[in-house]
Amino acid sequence: MTQYVYTFGEGTAEGRGAQKNLLGGKGANLAEMARIGLPVPAGFTISTDGCVYYMKHGDYPEGMEQEVEAALAKTEKLMGMKYGDPENPLLVSCRSGARKSMPGMMETVLNVGLTTKTIPGLIEKTGNERFVWDAYRRLIQMFADVVMEKAEGIEPDEGEEIRAQLDNIMDEIKEQKGYEGDTDFSADDLKELSEKFKKKIKEVLGSEFPDDPKEQLWQAIGAVFKSWNGKRAVSYRRIEGIPDEWGTACNVQSMVFGNMGDTSATGVAFTRNPATGENKFYGEWLPNAQGEDVVAGIRTPNPLNMDTKSEQNKHLPSLEEAMPDTYKEIVDVRNKLEAHYQDMQDIEFTIQENKLYMLQTRVGKRTGMAALNMAMDMLAENLIDEKLAVTRVSADQLNEMLHPLVDPEAEKKATPIAEGLPAGPGGAFGQIVFTSDDAVKWYREGKHVILVREETNPEDVEGMRAAEAILTARGGMTSHAALVARGWGKCCIVGAGNLKIDLQQRTVSTNGKTFKEGDVFTLNGTKGYVYEGELAMIDATENPRLKDFMAIVDRYRKLKVRTNAETAEDVKLAKEFGAEGIGLYRTEHMFYGKGSEKPLFLLRKMILSVNEDERRAALDELFPHVKDDIKETLEILDDRPVTIRLLDPPLHEFVPHSEENQKRLAEALNIDVATVIKRSNALRESNPMMGHRGVRVGITYPEIAEAQIRAILQAAAELIKAGKKPRPEIMIPVTCDVKELDIMKQIVDQVYEDVVQAAGIDKIDYDFGTMIEIPRAAMLSDQMAQTAQFFSFGTNDLTQMTFGFSRDDMVTFMNEYLDRSILPRDPFQTLDMESIAPMIEDSVKKGRTTRPDLKVGICGEHGGDGPSVKFCHRAGFDYVSCSPYRLPIARLAAAQAAVEEEN
Repeated sequence: MTQYVYTFGEGTAEGRGAQKNLLGGKGANLAEMARIGLPVPAGFTISTDGCVYYMKHGDYPEGMEQEVEAALAKTEKLMGMKYGDPENPLLVSCRSGARKSMPGMMETVLNVGLTTKTIPGLIEKTGNERFVWDAYRRLIQMFADVVMEKAEGIEPDEGEEIRAQLDNIMDEIKEQKGYEGDTDFSADDLKELSEKFKKKIKEVLGSEFPDDPKEQLWQAIGAVFKSWNGKRAVSYRRIEGIPDEWGTACNVQSMVFGNMGDTSATGVAFTRNPATGENKFYGEWLPNAQGEDVVAGIRTPNPLNMDTKSEQNKHLPSLEEAMPDTYKEIVDVRNKLEAHYQDMQDIEFTIQENKLYMLQTRVGKRTGMAALNMAMDMLAENLIDEKLAVTRVSADQLNEMLHPLVDPEAEKKATPIAEGLPAGPGGAFGQIVFTSDDAVKWYREGKHVILVREETNPEDVEGMRAAEAILTARGGMTSHAALVARGWGKCCIVGAGNLKIDLQQRTVSTNGKTFKEGDVFTLNGTKGYVYEGELAMIDATENPRLKDFMAIVDRYRKLKVRTNAETAEDVKLAKEFGAEGIGLYRTEHMFYGKGSEKPLFLLRKMILSVNEDERRAALDELFPHVKDDIKETLEILDDRPVTIRLLDPPLHEFVPHSEENQKRLAEALNIDVATVIKRSNALRESNPMMGHRGVRVGITYPEIAEAQIRAILQAAAELIKAGKKPRPEIMIPVTCDVKELDIMKQIVDQVYEDVVQAAGIDKIDYDFGTMIEIPRAAMLSDQMAQTAQFFSFGTNDLTQMTFGFSRDDMVTFMNEYLDRSILPRDPFQTLDMESIAPMIEDSVKKGRTTRPDLKVGICGEHGGDGPSVKFCHRAGFDYVSCSPYRLPIARLAAAQAAVEEEN
């Protein structure tokens, strides 16, 4: 029979840290903390299997209720209290916990089990009436919000949520009585507030707040399970690539209370600084509070210690100062956890009347720079080895480090208009918006946006993802905005207290100046400064520590990395980023951009020629430009391979559209403009992807292919005579049959003999191959490999042809496909593992049955995507190729794939 419930507490646990898939990250770590002797309040975890069953059937699996009752009885025994008992009541929390951290995306309910029958006994037991009524009003608020509204799928307009309405009642009483904060409420105030809350709940939601402890518990468990499919959780999973079928565990744990007076507190801490990676204990705490208060931004949290003090909180006492003995206990816990997990931990703790309890530990979210610094520091401290260090920086975090910073010179000339806590590093600029919906809307319109909020909450996750950066008026370094932005490596400033936001007017004021929606801000998330207007940015890659890390990365990867590049500038940049060759040199790019005017004119002459003689004459004029361009690239790379793709686009893309260019071409061809237009129109195709392009042009007009092949081989011959070692690879695009390759290879063989003989050299080392970008070619790879010495998978077009999606036009519907989970992710960003990846893997195997030494690479955008690169390693590729700026990511992903395979 399946076990669904696992207990923990008092130094023992039925589960362990390695069971994250079953117990979720939180449940597995609670079990592990109990096992290593940390003070964990007793409780139990209902597994992800229970959630998956519940979501599928709408009910709990057979036997689970009995398991929960038995686990609750064990918890009661360990804690010396009884759930629902009028005299000695045990209260519990119900918290979600997925196998991968999803901070703030799912639900928690605290103080479950507090009812009109258990309130008097708890008051008698604690002698603290105010604490009990404060706990009760919190339960009512959370239960109404999580269980009675969100879990039931009720979605009110912004500001009309039940939580907001209850907060308004609380604010009204504060204003009436002149209270500054929640802690000013007396026991009588809280009692009155609780009754008003219950009345409002009945009025708004149409049902009573439950007064039965058993009913509260089971409804709370169900709500935690349902939160897995909540709107924000689904959005977060889509962004993070977390599978929908995982489900969440539910952790039911004995309550301990940080709101029992001045000897009680709650806090969140990181064993190292999550923004910088500095090896300093970092965190925040609040006296006389429960855990939700620290992250909610309602009160400014106190610093944990001197290292955590900032301009915003330096006036507040640290835990180190206020409770020195307890602080020393937490430091000991910090050291024990880091040594045990060998990684930076994000911990939650509660102090109940001077006694410390640990409520959670998990691997902490961190910025890219912090991830790098932690990996290198822990390596130096002998806490981890090189292989583990390689896995400690994700592809996204590395990408973040390649993003811009605010130019210090520009900052010197600017004055900050606001200042907050530096929660997410790097620089960003954009137009300010005040709602998540607007951030998404503006982003989809192609705008750069800064999301400005009083404080973010989990409902804002879509807007936060769409924004270039996030700015909040409230909240600390452990607030929702800070945690989520840090996990995404997004520029973020929180707690900028001088911001005054008017949602109705859509304005924000600071230091006497008002800014409206659409005005531009620049944020320095590394320092916490906000500037008016757009400031210049600089490259962030010149980091000696990053170079040291990448040297370690290269020691472990087996997959080679090449770049997609054509210009000398891009090729030189790619070499700096570690390129070991060029995997895609697109010959057509010499007809775009700087210096392309003359070769483009000559190409147009050739395209609009009406017979072979005219074409050959135009090709002869064009030849030196093509040869010199290719020669320059081969020379820069010297002994590294350069895969040169013959002309790929449909010819009509190059014809002139402006009257001036048409007239000039007409004069060169000795024809009139009307004939130029007529010939241009004749080239137009209804579906260019499937039209006259790539190898098809070479089949129809062999002289065009011959001229390009001659340019490649003659460039190589000239370099060989100059003492260089060029390694050209001739790649034929858009093939679907080996007969196409045979025809092209005959041309190559003939040109090769001519060039070698004319140059007076022994040989030119070159490879002949094809781009696999049509499903038929992939399926016939054993035949293609009879002639091709290498395959380069053009996954952009292979994805386009397989899905039937135009990669240029799919933006009009892709968001809808992702929002509705029709597709798990954009297949043009990450290889589709259900269709494209298996097709490629089979194609490689078949190709190597014909040619065992077949060289295999990838040159689509997927060559710079972490998961796609890892697939290429597993599939036995020789190399991946990507744009220069994605090279470090490809190198890291390749090394991580090798380490994972070894493990």
